[in-house]
Amino acid sequence: MNRMRLFLALGLIVALASGCWNTQGTNKDSTHGVGDDDAPVVLYCAQDKEFAEGILGQFRDNTGLAATPKFDTEADKSVSLVVELQSERERPRCDVFWNNEIVSTIRLQRMGLLEPYDSPSAAAYPASARDTNHCWTAFAARARVLLVNTDLLPTPADRPKSLLELTDVKWKNRVVMARPQFGTSATQAACLFDVLGPEKAKKYYEGLRDNGVWITPGNKQAAEAVGRGQGAVAVTDTDDSLEEIKAGSHVAIIFPDRDRGAGSRMGTLFLPNSVAIIHGCPNPDGAKKLVDFLLSADVEKQLAEGPSHQIPLNPQVQATLPDAIKDGRTAHPMAVDFEKAADQWDDVQRFLRDVFAR
Repeated sequence: MNRMRLFLALGLIVALASGCWNTQGTNKDSTHGVGDDDAPVVLYCAQDKEFAEGILGQFRDNTGLAATPKFDTEADKSVSLVVELQSERERPRCDVFWNNEIVSTIRLQRMGLLEPYDSPSAAAYPASARDTNHCWTAFAARARVLLVNTDLLPTPADRPKSLLELTDVKWKNRVVMARPQFGTSATQAACLFDVLGPEKAKKYYEGLRDNGVWITPGNKQAAEAVGRGQGAVAVTDTDDSLEEIKAGSHVAIIFPDRDRGAGSRMGTLFLPNSVAIIHGCPNPDGAKKLVDFLLSADVEKQLAEGPSHQIPLNPQVQATLPDAIKDGRTAHPMAVDFEKAADQWDDVQRFLRDVFAR
């Protein structure tokens, strides 16, 4: 098992229990540049706005620098920002990319769009969370889970235990899922193509379609649909699931494929956030300060204990997590190779567009 496959198996469970460019570029045509200490840092942010804004306000208070964020929509999570970064490669506008997953960040690195930076704040993170060329650092993970409506499924024995069960006729017209071409749903698809192999993964998604899966714009809407009882089970993220629990909805979180044996690659998919500096960005000095801040132990603790309850990867961070998240400490992590998932991204996207074109 290579380094990327060991990432969560060796690093994340511990936390629960306790080629890019080689030279720094500048953008001479930008409206602010190197040496302008007061210039704002432009952040493209795939993290949910409500979780990020307070942290960016603290960055301003601590450094005197403003971080100007550009958020994407729930329906276009992360993908629209990646496309924008590609389109701007000759004249970057963005300084820092805060992604809510890892595979698209690896893809940007391969395109030569990321700037190496060995942040001192990253030193405490496990090696598996840091790119060997210092182009990105992973932090603050979420899990892809099943959220079930406990009124519709009151008996635990009747609830699904695996993602693969959702193609069974028992779940016909009862499953809700965000559009699989975007956000963490897209990352999960790419990961399943690596773990299951392309043919089995294709059959799985075709089976979901044929079984009447309800496609929503985003993970939040999928979780809300189950909270309202419009669906029995949703494939979604831990943060959106926790929002439904806090809202008083009759729901429960299931970490799928949690009881797989040690030899199985299937398991619960844990996805970290990632942060990177854009090559040739307008404000490289400010970008470094923002990356240092986002990777600080204090920010990971806030993301863990705030509304999103994201799981720290820095082993020095001691955070109190909700009971529903603590249950993930015994889950078997999906043994995914994120690099190989990135290899298959374009093929997976074409397949998903064909299968779920509406």
